[in-house]
Amino acid sequence: MKKLHTAVSVFAVLAFAAPAHADDNIRMLAPTWLGFAPVHVANDLGCFSKEGITVDYKFEDDRSNVIAAYARGDIDVDMRTVGEHQGRPRDAETPGVIIGVIDESVGGDGVIADASVASVADLKGKTVAAEPNIPARLLLQMELKKSGLTFNDLQIKDIATADTAAVFSDDSISAVATYEPFMSQAVKNSTRQGAKVLLSSKDFPGIIIDVITARKEDLAANPKKYQSFLKCIYSTIEFSKADPQKYAELAAPHFGLTPADVTEIINTSLAYLPLDEAKAYLGKPGERGKLHDAFDTVMQLNLENGAADNKLDTNQQIDNATINAVELK
Repeated sequence: MKKLHTAVSVFAVLAFAAPAHADDNIRMLAPTWLGFAPVHVANDLGCFSKEGITVDYKFEDDRSNVIAAYARGDIDVDMRTVGEHQGRPRDAETPGVIIGVIDESVGGDGVIADASVASVADLKGKTVAAEPNIPARLLLQMELKKSGLTFNDLQIKDIATADTAAVFSDDSISAVATYEPFMSQAVKNSTRQGAKVLLSSKDFPGIIIDVITARKEDLAANPKKYQSFLKCIYSTIEFSKADPQKYAELAAPHFGLTPADVTEIINTSLAYLPLDEAKAYLGKPGERGKLHDAFDTVMQLNLENGAADNKLDTNQQIDNATINAVELK
């Protein structure tokens, strides 16, 4: 999640502009978020090759680039939070159906401020910086509601999350909505009195969930490929729990972090979801799971705050058949 990946991501979509890919290849774009590290580690452990597939994962933080790549057929898989999945310009025809969940934020997204801000009520009329449609904006919206406030009561300044520390150094910015590792780094290195995490995803369990989506046409044509992909992800999640030190050592270089950084973020900011929990989130084929309810809750929030234009049907957006065909041996 270091800023060095930002420059790389600008060219990520172009890198996929090649002839049609083989049926055993998965091309994907996803942000530089440690919650998605099981894909990298699965590749390092040789799981994908053992399953007879190849996975080409490139970092891309710009949501518009990912949607455009999906529309062109340049990618097959994307990973984002439920809220980001729903965001503008998605409608019922936009590519990408949810086939799994990979992690839940339990402190990795939040809002930082200094001692002058005791609660979000103190932000009324103040400037708050945030990247559009990131999870922390949803958390801020929910907390504002408790005080009878909305985003209309704030002055919102759009930023890139990677610039959190620089933005927070500006005293005219009362708070920044952000995520890890930028959140902790900004607080730790700030000279502002009483710099702190004002609120985080640990205060709102079950809201910030990262989902795995697949291009529906390729999923229908090659279902076993995606079963193999999910099998490797959930096998690697099991590995992360069985040997956390080795997992951290393998994940760290992909994100420009140290193994200690990885361990700290995992222990304080996110929870990987093993296969049984993932299946409970998506539900049995033809039935609703916990994710359907979370999706509907976040959908309403996104419609209210203007991050989404279209109310999406969970039955169209979530496909639980693939994950229910996955078994770990």
